[in-house]
Amino acid sequence: MTIERRVLPGTDLEVSRVCLGTMTFGEQNTEADAHAQLDRAFERGVNFVDTAEMYPIPARAETHAETERIVGRWLARRPREQVVLATKVAGFGRNTDWLRRGEREQCAALDKRDIMLACDASLKRLRTDYIDLYQIHWPARSVPLFGAGAFDPSDDRPVPSVQEQLEAMHRLVGAGKVRHVGVSNETAWGVCQFTRVAEQYGLPRIVTIQNVYNLMSRAFESDLLEACHREAVGLLAYSPLAFGFLTGKYRSGARPPGARITRYGERWPRYAKPLIPEAVQAYEQVARRFGIELTSLALGFVCSRPFVASAIIGATTIAQLDQCLDACQTAVDADMLAAVDAVHVRITNPAP
Repeated sequence: MTIERRVLPGTDLEVSRVCLGTMTFGEQNTEADAHAQLDRAFERGVNFVDTAEMYPIPARAETHAETERIVGRWLARRPREQVVLATKVAGFGRNTDWLRRGEREQCAALDKRDIMLACDASLKRLRTDYIDLYQIHWPARSVPLFGAGAFDPSDDRPVPSVQEQLEAMHRLVGAGKVRHVGVSNETAWGVCQFTRVAEQYGLPRIVTIQNVYNLMSRAFESDLLEACHREAVGLLAYSPLAFGFLTGKYRSGARPPGARITRYGERWPRYAKPLIPEAVQAYEQVARRFGIELTSLALGFVCSRPFVASAIIGATTIAQLDQCLDACQTAVDADMLAAVDAVHVRITNPAP
């Protein structure tokens, strides 16, 4: 079955409902693995690829940007117009002070010059003269990220303004280097600021937000969903399988060799929360009740949500990729959704 496509809000970009994430390319996957996955995904109807200058994950000075190089070498042998390409610019911090080393004396994280430098470097690595969707990987300002706790006003710091960030994007769009812009790991306040400033100063509007969304992390459905609905911003849902927990492979404390949590679990506080095993077991029971695999329930749920513009999946093998592509097409009816919601009410967002 061919993957359905839809137009991203506020654009002419027709993208597959499933986007291939690439953060394992160059770490858990070799270049040959990565190119085989890209080829297979496109054979199955995927036309949307998401990467980032700081990939692969975990981010390290020795390997950062290698994912873009791997994608670029694959992209060079395909007709460019067949691929909707998204990448991301990262700010300094979070142990990434090696990004654009040597340039920090002249620019601050995510100021105008920083964004322009980052985009030019990504274009070179990706072997293309334009990026379809250029995203800010996380906010310049202090916000709780990646499963961290509550917002801490005392941690606030001076950062480039939203206006300055959008002015950089405006230059990139005007130069033909970027077609559309988006944000990632943002808050409702941030979404509203970006859209308000864009309207006030005639700058590019964000068209997407790339945030976590899965059965165990549905916080997006609160204020962020309202903000994105009213501002016509589509969700690119990352981690729809909750780092593999929603495949069931970590049940009963199992840690399969080579799996992401086995190798890097201590780096991801979101997936170390105490109620996760109970939630996984409850969703497994729902899946069994309807005669499907847990992976199918998890990906079918995310892809069925009307506010999800595309679900970003990742895999380390072709077999996993095929399983995920099949699972994304699982039909979720009203009874199944009611059963999912019953678990959600009982164990609400155990991996926020």
